[in-house]
Amino acid sequence: MIKKGIILAGGSGTRLSPLTKASNKQLLPIHDKPMIFYPLSVMMLANIKNILMIINPGQTENFRNLLGDGSRFGINIKYKIQDKPRGLPDAFNLARSFINNDNVALILGDNFFYGQSLTKKLEKSSSHSNGATIFLKEVSKPENYGVAKIKKNKIQKIIEKPKKFISNNAITGLYFFDKNVCEFAGKLKPSKRGELEITDLINEYKKRNKLKFEMIGRGAIWSDAGKIEDLSNVSSYVKSVEKVQGIKIACLEEISLLKRWIDKKKIIENIKFYGNCDYSTYLKKIII
Repeated sequence: MIKKGIILAGGSGTRLSPLTKASNKQLLPIHDKPMIFYPLSVMMLANIKNILMIINPGQTENFRNLLGDGSRFGINIKYKIQDKPRGLPDAFNLARSFINNDNVALILGDNFFYGQSLTKKLEKSSSHSNGATIFLKEVSKPENYGVAKIKKNKIQKIIEKPKKFISNNAITGLYFFDKNVCEFAGKLKPSKRGELEITDLINEYKKRNKLKFEMIGRGAIWSDAGKIEDLSNVSSYVKSVEKVQGIKIACLEEISLLKRWIDKKKIIENIKFYGNCDYSTYLKKIII
C-alpha cells in the first residue's frame, strides 16, 4: 500500500512570470481554487493521507495560511524547503526521512487530472506494494514530453522528448514508487542539463521488470498548468464542468467527507475559515 505522497510545489515558475514574481505558482488560481488544491485532491482520491509539500524558500507561511497542517481536511501535511531545483528525483533525496522506507507517490504541483475513471485507477495503483507505476496519456505533440512505447501491454522504451516519433503516450506528472525509490534516486547522476531526470529513475525500475503503467483514457483529462495558455485553458475547463454538472472539482472537504475522514462539524469550521464566498456556499450544500 502507498500511504505517503509528495507534492512538488517549488520551482521558479518562470513560464508564468510576472504572475510568479509575487506568488508561488501553486498558489495561483485555477478558476475558483488555488492550483495546489488539484494535485492535493489526487493524492486524497488515492487514499493517501500523509503528504509532504516540497516548496521554495520563504513560502512556508503562505502554504500554512492556506492548508495548515492538513487537519482541516482529515490529512497530515508537512513542508520541506528546496533551495533550488535539481530535477524531479531530488524530491526523494530531500524526503528520505519522511519516506522512511515506505512506498510513496509523487505528483507535480502544477499538473491537473480529472476524469470519472481516474479514482479507480488511483486506488488500484496505490494498493500496489512492489515496483513503480506511471500514468500515461495520449497527446498530439509527444515531442514535448517524456514518452513510453508500449508493446504487448508492456513498456518497451522510454525516451525524453524524442526527436523522432516513437509513441504518443506521454508520461504525466504522477508516479507511484515502492520503498526502493530512495536507493535508486540516490545513485542517479545529473544529465547534460545538470539535473536528475525522472526518466532515468523510471528506467531503473524498467531494468528490473518492475515498471507498470496506467492509461488515462479519453474520458479523463491531464494538463500541465505551468504556462499562461495552459493555466487559462484549465481554468476555463474547470469553470465549464462545474457550471454544467453543478459540482466542484478538487473540493478537498467533499473528498474527505465522502471518505469519512472529517465530519460535518469540521466542514462548518472550514466555512468560517473561508468566509462568504462561492466555495463556502458549495460546502453548505454538501452538508444539508
